[in-house]
Amino acid sequence: MANDHVDFDVKAGEIHALLGENGAGKSTLVRQLYGLYRPDEGKIFINGEEVVFHSPKDSIAAGIGMIHQHFMLVPDLTVVENVALGLPSSRGVILDLDRVRKRIDLLCQQYNLKVDPDAYIWQLSVGEQQRVEILKALYRGAALLVLDEPTAVLTPQEVDDLFITLRRMADEGHALIFISHKLHEVLAISQRVTVLRDGKVVGTRQTKGATKTELAQMMVGRPVILQYEKPPLKMGEVLLKIENLVVRGDRGNDALKGVSLEVHGGEILGLAGVSGNGQRELAEALAGLRPVKSGRIILNGVDVTHASPSVRIATGQSYIPEERMKDGAIKDFSVADNFILEDHAKPPFSSRTFLNFRSIRQVSERLVQEFNVKTPTIETPIKNLSGGNIQKMILARELSRKPKVLIAAQPTRGVDIGASEYIHQRLLEQRQAGTATLLISEDLDEIRALSDRIAVIYEGEIVGVVDGKTATTEELGLMMAGIREKAKA
Repeated sequence: MANDHVDFDVKAGEIHALLGENGAGKSTLVRQLYGLYRPDEGKIFINGEEVVFHSPKDSIAAGIGMIHQHFMLVPDLTVVENVALGLPSSRGVILDLDRVRKRIDLLCQQYNLKVDPDAYIWQLSVGEQQRVEILKALYRGAALLVLDEPTAVLTPQEVDDLFITLRRMADEGHALIFISHKLHEVLAISQRVTVLRDGKVVGTRQTKGATKTELAQMMVGRPVILQYEKPPLKMGEVLLKIENLVVRGDRGNDALKGVSLEVHGGEILGLAGVSGNGQRELAEALAGLRPVKSGRIILNGVDVTHASPSVRIATGQSYIPEERMKDGAIKDFSVADNFILEDHAKPPFSSRTFLNFRSIRQVSERLVQEFNVKTPTIETPIKNLSGGNIQKMILARELSRKPKVLIAAQPTRGVDIGASEYIHQRLLEQRQAGTATLLISEDLDEIRALSDRIAVIYEGEIVGVVDGKTATTEELGLMMAGIREKAKA
């Protein structure tokens, strides 16, 4: 049951955080509030009166706005046109764009939202696009605003700006529901926090006095390690060398513009950046899934710039892809089949073109147990597993090769805090084993917790490399916005 007798309330002038692991029921709850789902039981009250929402239109009419994690904007229209989209005009077929513009200017002043009304959406930064989404909701008269993972694609400075706006909205009497998995943000912005687990409310408490450790334990149901003790760095020789790499993006432009990096054995090099700055293209080029226009990739002393994925695997590289169901697993195949995807033609899984089912079963059962993959059997289709367990399966397959180099692209995206903790510990074990790990992540907390050095990418270029121990959130945030720093590590 996605929601099991959930009681939840939010007051005017309050920011109420909603916490929970993946599958805890957060999205189901707010989608009922926004008219996307109908509850099987229970009631929704707005200002003390029961309401029934048949569609988002009903919800909007009741004064509810929702800021989705993936913005609902038309890139080729201006800010004014996006705000006006779908609204009736007093001039019939002629849009009231001049009136909309005046109202936008007033809202920008009132809530400290810095946006050019005549700019096209494609010209705006991610933070500015989010402000447009907030403007759309305010323009439509939203008294209650639901924010679903609103900071997932923002730099730390943009998060600070967003929080200023949210506090001002609360001061003006708006009610806000803040959904996030980032515990420090929940503690910084909310007055109350409600934790869901397995569709039920674990508890609601005042945020003041709460700790990350306490909230994490409420979410998972057991103590969770949030700070990792890393043994001293034993940096070995360079095992992955990237020289002046230029790679085209999907639109034919250069997504990488001369990227150079070195990753040593025994270190984790974190690559930080806001989504869409070349991280995906870099990971795919390193994995052999995207052609290289120019530059070189040296893996364990071998030039693999134009080599196939199988050659890179044979040279000692493993790859945890960003899109696990597209590049990392076949959903209709079993757990066992997915374990042997890249090695099915090699011993012990095959001999003289015939599969060795006994060895496949033995290795699969060992990996399931060793990596704590929760599955009914090894014959269960991978699509029936949770996101966290699919990621553990991919992790088990890639690490079982004992790689020299590990490319980990967004390894904990979309997985809950318990699975994230497990994956982090495994990455740190690889560090101790002497593996050279390139950790590509948009989660700055993850980057800072695990990385020995941190490189920052902006618009396809490395703007700086800094020491993971001394780098501050402010320093990294400026670099993520394109402000260059002299390399320090």
